[in-house]
Amino acid sequence: MAGNSVDVTQNVAMTQYTVDAQMSRFTLQAFAAGLLSAVGHNPTFVIRKFSGEASFGADTLERSSILITIDDAASIEVTGNINDKDRQEIERRMRDEVLEVDRFPSIVYRCDRLSGNGNGGQYWVTLQGDLSLHGVTRQQNVSTSVFLAENSLRASGSFSVKQTDFDIELISALGGAIRVKDEVKFSFDIVARKVE
Repeated sequence: MAGNSVDVTQNVAMTQYTVDAQMSRFTLQAFAAGLLSAVGHNPTFVIRKFSGEASFGADTLERSSILITIDDAASIEVTGNINDKDRQEIERRMRDEVLEVDRFPSIVYRCDRLSGNGNGGQYWVTLQGDLSLHGVTRQQNVSTSVFLAENSLRASGSFSVKQTDFDIELISALGGAIRVKDEVKFSFDIVARKVE
């Protein structure tokens, strides 16, 4: 009978998806600290240029995988009610001093270790992936809710990172009276389309 054994992994239904960046939202928020933090900004940045793909197995979450790439870190823009002068300065400092986009133009999150549960249309998933940012790669767990439709997948959630974990120097202004907190928060609502 050994000659008739079947590799059950070949029968696992995996569905391929590609991220629809136009229908998705990906943001980053930084927080002010210091003596004058009340007059400082807690800027929110919109990440516009990103791409990704996912392989999702509804019955075998542990075999699923995801790859998200911020293709052009220089395309990250500050949003909200900020005057043009402050907006330009915040974006310049984010590009040149924080992310150093000339040296590190992309940010990548890769995950092939998932766990969670669900009921066929909705899942609660923990991603145990690796985040590559500013030339440093570290494990980054992300909790997300996943909704499956006939031809699409939608994933929403948030996670925080410490900038110093990625060798990013914390910036300050006014002689340190206003500075950026180490922890920043990423939030996402990502739509991915089924690959036919």
